[in-house]
Amino acid sequence: MARQKKTTNGNGATVGFEAQLWAAADKLRGVMDAAEYKHVALGLIFLKYISDSFAERYSELERETADPKSDWFARDKGQRTETLEDRDSYTMAHVYFVPPEARWSYLQSRAKDPKIGLLIDNAMTALERDNPKLKGVLPKNYAREQIDKATLGGLIDLFANVNFRPSPLPSPTGRGSKGEGAQPESAYGSKDLLGRAYEYFLTQFASAEGKKGGQFYTPRCIVRLLVAMLEPFKGRVFDPCCGSGGMFVQSERFVQEHGGNVGDISVFGQERNQTTYRLCVMTLAIRGIEGSILWNNEGSFHNDLHKDLRADFVLANPPFNDSDWGGDRLKDDKRWKYGVPPEGNANFAWVQHFIHHLAPTGSAGFVLANGSMSSNQSGEGEIRKNIIEADLVDCMIALPGQLFYSTQIPVCLWFVTRSKSGMRDRRGETLFIDAKKLGTMVDRTHRELTDDDIRRIADTYHAWRGNPANPHPNPLPVGEGDRRSGEGRPALGEGHYRGGYDFAGLAERARELRKKQTPAEEVMWELLRDRRFLGLKFRRQHQFGDYVADFYCDEHKLVVELDGPIHDKQEQKQHDTRRDSYLRSQGLTVVRLPNSEVLGDTESGLKKIAAALPFPLSGRGNMGEGSPSPAGRGRGEGDVYRDVLGLCKSAKLDEIRGHGHILTPGRYVGAEPQAADSEPFAEKMQRLTADLEKQLEESDKLEKEIRKNLKGLGYGA
Repeated sequence: MARQKKTTNGNGATVGFEAQLWAAADKLRGVMDAAEYKHVALGLIFLKYISDSFAERYSELERETADPKSDWFARDKGQRTETLEDRDSYTMAHVYFVPPEARWSYLQSRAKDPKIGLLIDNAMTALERDNPKLKGVLPKNYAREQIDKATLGGLIDLFANVNFRPSPLPSPTGRGSKGEGAQPESAYGSKDLLGRAYEYFLTQFASAEGKKGGQFYTPRCIVRLLVAMLEPFKGRVFDPCCGSGGMFVQSERFVQEHGGNVGDISVFGQERNQTTYRLCVMTLAIRGIEGSILWNNEGSFHNDLHKDLRADFVLANPPFNDSDWGGDRLKDDKRWKYGVPPEGNANFAWVQHFIHHLAPTGSAGFVLANGSMSSNQSGEGEIRKNIIEADLVDCMIALPGQLFYSTQIPVCLWFVTRSKSGMRDRRGETLFIDAKKLGTMVDRTHRELTDDDIRRIADTYHAWRGNPANPHPNPLPVGEGDRRSGEGRPALGEGHYRGGYDFAGLAERARELRKKQTPAEEVMWELLRDRRFLGLKFRRQHQFGDYVADFYCDEHKLVVELDGPIHDKQEQKQHDTRRDSYLRSQGLTVVRLPNSEVLGDTESGLKKIAAALPFPLSGRGNMGEGSPSPAGRGRGEGDVYRDVLGLCKSAKLDEIRGHGHILTPGRYVGAEPQAADSEPFAEKMQRLTADLEKQLEESDKLEKEIRKNLKGLGYGA
């Protein structure tokens, strides 16, 4: 089969397979309303996924029951059939059992049947009957007269050509990127096709439905930013207004992409809209995510189904400025510790609901309307003041407009925490980030944050916050080689210090590695040694914790790793992912190059190393030791966090008080420096005056022409 052409959008997502599938499905929609068609298409995708997973397990059992060496072996054909149709044979492998009338092969063979709608409804009913977790979740209204049966048959034929077998998520080589981890699982050579298609369809339906789309979908770039900021590696993740479950999916993806164990997180959610709740359950099911996702029509305020939950992470996108939330019935609620929210706006009811559900060391990240940062109406200013004075606000981010399908107004992200001393001790401090100028327009009305935007914002926060390995903005492991003197530690230059790390433990190993360099490592060392490359000082086989890196530049905290064929093996890729995640947690940038590229296209490899540096190549030349590390890279615009005009500012509590407890980042970060104007003032005024004269002359001509035309029509004087 010819290889599918793939392109990439500004948000780092691979476009091609999903877009083509959507275009074909949308063509079949005809005049059907997007809100209605959404459930038709997504329900069938889900059914196809369930059937593909079942078929894969079925084939596996067929082989096992016929293999005398297998524990599943059965001599009698009847016993084999019994095993193949036994529900427990599938549930034990975390696969949904699909009864015969719900299997895709059965439906596809009847795709042109006038009763195909009824057959699909029967299939959904049978799935719910044999899988209690799906009870009341699947759509069962395909037999309605309003749904064109030709459309249903066309969708079945369309989806039949795509293998939606579940496959591992890619194991990326960097924070938020998509590397080449898992092996292809389909004829298209794509990974995780079902999840990608399902998410893409959700996005397109949200766009098509406009304002209503915001009820079930939070733009992926915002979800990715929230997760990248909080880094939910381990613990309880809670979303009390969970929509279609995007926060949970991205949290799981984050853990997998960074070499963690998905079993270390547990998810809890609540949703008021039953239709959206069903979408969420299906979303999690196709991802294999198990959690406590609950529904009632009263909602989280009036019937909190997770009343006793104290979460490690709260991620949420609540309804903006909800005026019909029933606040008059909750005046004395124990959640309103910082003030009773106004009846006409639920923003600060949500904020306090999130805080109420945080564990003693928990953190929350959530989306709110910009007014929440500055409003003083109906007591909102007093509530915000009390939350600030309780030192709960960790970071505020102003986002650009046009990110949402449901609203064009700009929004903000709040990050609150019950413990500001868990990383660096930042009590009495709040970070403000103004990201209003970031993002890229992907069409006439919608903007997206790119991978670089997300990384820039998250790294700025992490540099300011510090990290668990070291509670200081410029991370260095604590050990014999620590820069800091005192407490029995040698001062700089003593002991085994190399770039801030204790080298004693692996010094011998590093010496052995130098003796056993590969040809690619020898070539690279000849290019990097003695400041030959851009004047930068590189070291060989340098230790970081339990790892030894091939090459390291301390000036820019840059690690260069060369990979031989062994790194193509899945087990080694998982090890590399864990290793790179650790290095990045130390504030380091990691560049990986295959040996073949170093030997066959050396210039390309050097360009990749240069691209990871914080300065442009043009006009740079060799860079000596005294050259400054300019703003604009990695952790907080540099290795050590610093305030950047127009972007970020770390403010003390007294400064926030001076601004009347208003949290709008623009008040704190200041204006971005403007380029100096080299034109002398007198010359500029002369030029501007001449331009003005020309414009006034044009205005006079236009006015005379208008009067002339009006007079010709009998209306002029």
